[in-house]
Amino acid sequence: MSTRTSIDTLGEFERFDLRSTDSGVVVATMARPEKLNAMDQQWFAELTRLMQAVGRDGDEHRAVVLTGSGRAFSAGGDIDMFHDLDGDVTRVRPHLARVYEAFHAVETCAVPVVAAVNGIAFGGGTELALACDVVFAGSSATFSFKEASVGLMPGYGIVRGPDVLGRPWTRYLALTGRTVDADFAARMGLVQEVHADDDLIEAAIGLADEIAGNSPLAVQVGKAFINRGTETGYAESVEAIALLFGTREHREAVAAFRARRR
Repeated sequence: MSTRTSIDTLGEFERFDLRSTDSGVVVATMARPEKLNAMDQQWFAELTRLMQAVGRDGDEHRAVVLTGSGRAFSAGGDIDMFHDLDGDVTRVRPHLARVYEAFHAVETCAVPVVAAVNGIAFGGGTELALACDVVFAGSSATFSFKEASVGLMPGYGIVRGPDVLGRPWTRYLALTGRTVDADFAARMGLVQEVHADDDLIEAAIGLADEIAGNSPLAVQVGKAFINRGTETGYAESVEAIALLFGTREHREAVAAFRARRR
C-alpha cells in the first residue's frame, strides 16, 4: 500500500516518480520512458538529492527500490547531452564529477538500495546497477557497456566493476561492448536474482521489505562498513574519461549516432 506522508518529505522530482510502502520502502521509478530513461544533467542532480534525502531519515525510510518506466531500466547517458558538451574538457570535468557524485550517493546512501532492472540497462544503466547494494533483474533485462562504441569508456564502471565483477568480467564488458542477458549477468555476479518480468517489482519490494524489518542501525552500519573506501580511483578516472571526450573519435561517434549512421 502506498502512503504520501513519507515521500512528501523528500522534495519534488521530475526525473523520478516516487511512492512508499507501509514498511518504509521508497520505490523510485525513472520517469523518461520516451528517452529510455536516459541520464541527463537533471537526472544526475536529482538522483544525488534523492539518495541524500532518503538517507537523512533512516527511521522513516528503510530502503529504496530503483527501477525504470517503459521498456528500459536506463539506456545510459543522454547522447544529446554528450553533443552539448562538445568535447570541451573544462565542461566535461564538472559533468563527470556530477556523474560520480550521483552513483557514489547510491553507494553511500544510509539505507540499502535495491535495483529492479527491467529491460535495457546500457552504459550508465549498468553502472547504476553496480552502485546498488542488491540487483534483481527481469528475465528480459539486458546489460552492456556501450561507451567504447562512442569513443569513451565507462568511467564509473571501470572503477567499480573490478570490485563487483572482478577484473576479467569488467574487461569482457568494457572492451567488447557486448550485450548480456539477465542469466549471464547473474553468472558474472552483477545480478543476485532473476525473476519473471511481471514479478520483478513485487520481488524487489519484498526483499526491501525484508531488509526494512531488520534493525535500522545494524543495516546502516553494515552497509557503510561493506562499502567503505568506494571513492578510490574516481579522480584518475575523471581525468582519463575527460580526455576521451575531447577526441575526434568521440565527436564523430556522437555525430554518427545522432544522424543514425555508422
